[in-house]
Amino acid sequence: MTKLVPLFALVLFLLPLATTRAQTPEDFAEMWEKSHVSNIFPSNVRHADVKQYLEKMKSLGIKIEQVGLSYGNREIYQMEWGNGPLRVFMWSQMHGDEPTATSALFDMFAYLKTHEDDEWVKNFAAKFTIRAIPMLNPDGSELYQRYNLQGIDINRDAVALKTPEGQLLKKLRDDWAPNIGFNLHNQQELTAAGPFARQAAISFLAVRGNKEGITSAGHERNKRICAAMVLALNRFIRGNIGRYDEDYNGRAFGDNFSAWGTPVILIETGALSGKDEMFLVKLNFVAFFAGLQSIVDGTEQSLSPSNYELLPLNTSGRLVWWMFRGVSIVNPGPGNRPFNTDIAVNKLRRRESQPVIASVAAIGSLGGLTGLEEYDASDFYVFPRLDRIRIGSPAELLFYRKSRTVDWNSDNLETAFPPDAVFSEGKWTVGENAVPKKK
Repeated sequence: MTKLVPLFALVLFLLPLATTRAQTPEDFAEMWEKSHVSNIFPSNVRHADVKQYLEKMKSLGIKIEQVGLSYGNREIYQMEWGNGPLRVFMWSQMHGDEPTATSALFDMFAYLKTHEDDEWVKNFAAKFTIRAIPMLNPDGSELYQRYNLQGIDINRDAVALKTPEGQLLKKLRDDWAPNIGFNLHNQQELTAAGPFARQAAISFLAVRGNKEGITSAGHERNKRICAAMVLALNRFIRGNIGRYDEDYNGRAFGDNFSAWGTPVILIETGALSGKDEMFLVKLNFVAFFAGLQSIVDGTEQSLSPSNYELLPLNTSGRLVWWMFRGVSIVNPGPGNRPFNTDIAVNKLRRRESQPVIASVAAIGSLGGLTGLEEYDASDFYVFPRLDRIRIGSPAELLFYRKSRTVDWNSDNLETAFPPDAVFSEGKWTVGENAVPKKK
């Protein structure tokens, strides 16, 4: 019986360790899935919705403060959580049409506040004080545009300070002197991770903050934090993570924050074909927690920055949304003869609630481009529903099998000769599976 006592004591000793184990990326993803307070697609979130989210944060007991006004006199708010010595400053949506991280910030703060009794969250609270501006550019958000109401890019206003939003951001940094900054953006949805035909769903940059390329302790630390976030996100989107080059921009807030003493991590959310906006919110949530956890548990200090440095650099001009290979175009009008070609189609960035505006991006032999959706249209003629098929024209496309006989000069072609497939507003509205998909 006495032999059992040491074993029992060992179990009691190990039990607390089991309850405070490090959370895994899968744990963070599950936390988001079970508890996220964001319930609107980020691109549909307007200033009024942000204020409703903030009321929710207040009801949970999170410190909320109105810290300024936009050029259009819309309120700008700051959230705060934690009481630790390491000051973390996060800001999102300084570009009004880059909304993903705004929702993720609300989800992160809500989770931290509602789980303050969890041992690992207690460790976060003791380590960090986190402040966040969830929408720096509410006027741009309302119009769903990059710029503020003055037509100025706030992220190029760090020196001139012509915008009230830029003035506010600098003041908040100067007054508090954060140890780490997180600059949260969205990148173009067709950004590719390196020379590969893969979307960069998330991209990172540890910002040096000087044109000489000189590193610092904070910059090196941030590279290791980026490495922690990369390792976490690899569990979900391996191969779809990119890195920005370290070109210095003397007008940008990221470079200037780093120069002023707050080393910045840039996180840019892209897109991932087949996944919706809420999936990207979850990725941000996972990245935030994984990066911060690496500081709390000390793993940041031992991580190799190569996990960040070896990420492929972002590229553009390689991807399109839709590609129709080998199709024969028939344009209206006398003398127009069918010709074989590829057609690339892209869409404009817009709110989720708005219809897709798709247009022809390129025509010709397009072997250097890859479609996120590619179709073998070699057995089809394509006729424009509107105008002619040319670069910039609406991608309203009628597909007809080549085995059919069609009078292309018919006054009401679509009615007289119903197409086998119709591609409209970025989707198949008729004959979804008629044109075979390549991948």
